[in-house]
Amino acid sequence: MNTFIHFESPIGRLVLTSDGTALTALYPEQSRKALSTDGWADDGTAEPLVLARSQLHEYFAGTRRTFDLPLRLAGTAFQQRVWRGLQEIAYGETSSYGQLARRIGKPGASRAVGLANGRNPISIVVPCHRVIGADGSLTGYGGGLERKQWLLAHEANLARQSSSCAGGRSQLMLSLGTEEMAV
Repeated sequence: MNTFIHFESPIGRLVLTSDGTALTALYPEQSRKALSTDGWADDGTAEPLVLARSQLHEYFAGTRRTFDLPLRLAGTAFQQRVWRGLQEIAYGETSSYGQLARRIGKPGASRAVGLANGRNPISIVVPCHRVIGADGSLTGYGGGLERKQWLLAHEANLARQSSSCAGGRSQLMLSLGTEEMAV
């Protein structure tokens, strides 16, 4: 049975869906990807949704950097390859579309990688927000550039705190249009 829940987060209300055995979608409620949940059960007791809610609380609290959830990502073989590549981008780091294309063995496919990235059905958990332009600029994000900027800053701040505790220093510059923000 298809179920869904709403999750209140620092970046706005999120919708999570499940087929009963895996998480099938996660997106901001107002995103262009919003699915109709007509006929679906609003059921916060479905195990994949219980796990996802718990791990998202930890992620937003800064105590979780990776997710351990059953996922069902519906897409083509190429999209699946891109989405696996997204999961290899470390917390607090970014990759360009070209770098991701090279990582998955398709060096000339940066545009196709961008399209597959945009079709990622499980944002945040499959971290499509970590992909930026080759020049370091923030590029399209289905949930809006403000959310992408927030997620990258959240991760960079926590990664920097961790490296500061270890004696290291790092700074990530995010650019949004003509504005730059050091995090």
